[in-house]
Amino acid sequence: MPSRPELGPPASLGYVASILDRAANLRSDQAALAALAADRRAASYVVVGELVVMKRGDSVHEPLFSGDEAAALGKIRETVFLGLAEGVGRFGLGLDQSAVDGLKARYDLFVSDLRSIAVQGLVAPDHLPPLAEAKALLAWHARHRFCPNCGVATEMIDAGWRRHCPACKSEHFPRTDPVVIMLAIDGERCLLGRQSRFAPGMWSCLAGFVEPGENVEEAVRREMQEEAGIRCGRVAYFASQPWPFPMSLMIGTHVQALSTELVVDHTELEGARWFERAEAAKMLVQQHPEGLTAPPPVAIAHHIIRAWVEEGSGVFR
Repeated sequence: MPSRPELGPPASLGYVASILDRAANLRSDQAALAALAADRRAASYVVVGELVVMKRGDSVHEPLFSGDEAAALGKIRETVFLGLAEGVGRFGLGLDQSAVDGLKARYDLFVSDLRSIAVQGLVAPDHLPPLAEAKALLAWHARHRFCPNCGVATEMIDAGWRRHCPACKSEHFPRTDPVVIMLAIDGERCLLGRQSRFAPGMWSCLAGFVEPGENVEEAVRREMQEEAGIRCGRVAYFASQPWPFPMSLMIGTHVQALSTELVVDHTELEGARWFERAEAAKMLVQQHPEGLTAPPPVAIAHHIIRAWVEEGSGVFR
């Protein structure tokens, strides 16, 4: 394999570095929230199921709607307060699923899933973090309408940041599922896996949910052993990323491989294999001779792989 290609300047990680002040102190202040919503500069992101509604542009679309514009889109099931943008209220609106077909039929709107929006650059980058916040929070509400303690329908309070059970008085808060995502390293090789749902030719880091009673390091080692049969030692934290599909936090790591023979769990992975650093570099820039690729820059897996390609064992500093 030839020497590594030039990777170019680093790309931005998706869904991070929000410009919003979450202003948690305002979530239970009904008067303040009403004033923010009444401000003519207030705007909302609109979500219907897994899709985001936008005002159609030439190539980049506008995802913010005024109050009157949003009200005309369909029945609003939930309204959540996302925070402040330079002192102006930003909200997330969840529309009833029945509105989807009508919205898709409108020539002035563009409706797409958040993953495609991020990968294809369909909105200005500053919109991605609040869109991720809105989608994840609204997805949590859609899945938690009833109290898990007694089964009674719950009420949304604190501007969408809590649900209250009127029967047993239980309080329920939005959840984020921690997921470890890791790159196992054996000298000048890294281990990548592939799932059947991936785009053709794409290979990525292995990942899995953190289980109760585990810390991050234990989860990394367990997942590597379960999915690929690889025993691992040292774990080095890299970075994290909110992943609103539906509401996870990706915890990125590099991990030292202590064994190399693969025993793939085909219920989890279509395949797994070791890649040389030069191969991984070519996958990042879509120049691999077999047409293989790595995840796009919006995903943390891309950045985990790139860090190892550029730093080698330095990732364990």
